[in-house]
Amino acid sequence: MFGCLVAGRLVQTDVQQVAEDKFVFNLPDYETANHVVVFMLGTVPFPGGMGGAVYFSYPDPSGLPVWQLLGFITNEKPSAIFKITGLKSGEGGQHPFGMMSIPQTPSVAQVGVSIEPLEQLVQQTPVASATVSTVDSFTQFTQKMMDSLYNFSSSYAVTQAQMTPNPSEMFIPASVILKWYENFQRRMVQNPNFWKS
Repeated sequence: MFGCLVAGRLVQTDVQQVAEDKFVFNLPDYETANHVVVFMLGTVPFPGGMGGAVYFSYPDPSGLPVWQLLGFITNEKPSAIFKITGLKSGEGGQHPFGMMSIPQTPSVAQVGVSIEPLEQLVQQTPVASATVSTVDSFTQFTQKMMDSLYNFSSSYAVTQAQMTPNPSEMFIPASVILKWYENFQRRMVQNPNFWKS
């Protein structure tokens, strides 16, 4: 029913059913994985009104599994990508895998799918850092570039009293850079491709 994919690795379809409504994938060498994709194979849909909560578990220093909610998949949203870097530290939360004795070794993490009612799924709060940004890399680059320009130019800011007159140098008020920054940011939100016209 489910598949799992880590970038640079083969697709996993060897899910273990650990309970009637619980499934687990093993992720060996999880320390090298940044993102994981969980998807439905398309062979068996969820029963009506049901979906799958996706959890990530890694062994804590004492060897016990720490489970964290990543998000969910449904018949209408049959796949999702989750960022798992940064989840290796922190606290786990309540999870439906309870005290199940699912074998786990120190270098193996697990991705669990728990079939639950849709109204329950939408009320759960996933770990914030697991959400993958939906902003494309160009928009991210542009945002970082604008931040860098503003921060760089602001680091040279001086008051009018501190200025030394120099007829060969041109000065630009910081308010002008800030206005450009705000205008550019507004235009990027409205249309990320405005610069092409």
